[in-house]
Amino acid sequence: MSDRSSIEWTEATWNPVTGCTKVSPGCKNCYAERMAKRLKAMGKERYRNEFKLTLQPDTLGIPLKWKKPRVIFVNSMSDLFHKDVPLKFIAQCFEVMEQASQHTFQVLTKRPERVAEVHASLVWPSNIWMGTSVENSDYVWRIDELRNVPAAVRFLSIEPLLGPIPQIDLNGIDWAIVGGESGPGAREMKEEWVEELRDQCIDQSVPFFFKQWGGINKKKTGRLLKGRTWDEMPQPLWYAPESWSGVMRVRVR
Repeated sequence: MSDRSSIEWTEATWNPVTGCTKVSPGCKNCYAERMAKRLKAMGKERYRNEFKLTLQPDTLGIPLKWKKPRVIFVNSMSDLFHKDVPLKFIAQCFEVMEQASQHTFQVLTKRPERVAEVHASLVWPSNIWMGTSVENSDYVWRIDELRNVPAAVRFLSIEPLLGPIPQIDLNGIDWAIVGGESGPGAREMKEEWVEELRDQCIDQSVPFFFKQWGGINKKKTGRLLKGRTWDEMPQPLWYAPESWSGVMRVRVR
């Protein structure tokens, strides 16, 4: 949990669940798994189970204590829609997000099929954004599942981008984040893959956010694409996060 985050497209993180299991190629070099091992070695109680899925019910009220509005990434260290997270607990998380209406919550999953299955049991206020990860063309089916979810904003995390996605249907999608893998064993991301996705976002009027080139040293490779940053957001927030300097392009459905 942190009321500050170095992730470029958010401001804070909230982890009512920690730990996960791998479901697709994008999970291979999971940063959260590496971090969980490190935190366990440091003696952090929340990571006593390392990366085994663990509910953290005592953290549910944390966003309610943050009075200043924040954009919050939910479960940066897990996946709220993992099959082993009870629906009742997911519903409790959504109720907290509804109550903490001063914040914007970004929920990201690699399991959008479960979201589509249970969405009728959850509240969907406008401050909850729902996203899914798509690492290559084999996983564009996740976008179809996401389209079935009644979130105010639906977004894609195309990170790590592991291959070209030449024809991506962005109908019903409000935002696309693209980035390369970073850290030990980082796999290559080609510039033409990124440019192709950027161009498709422009053609389909979807805000495009380029997070990073990645690699072993992501600070060195940076996040410039053809000499500029791409920090587009899906819609204007009622406050302006200090960390965001990019343009905000509204997607009208």
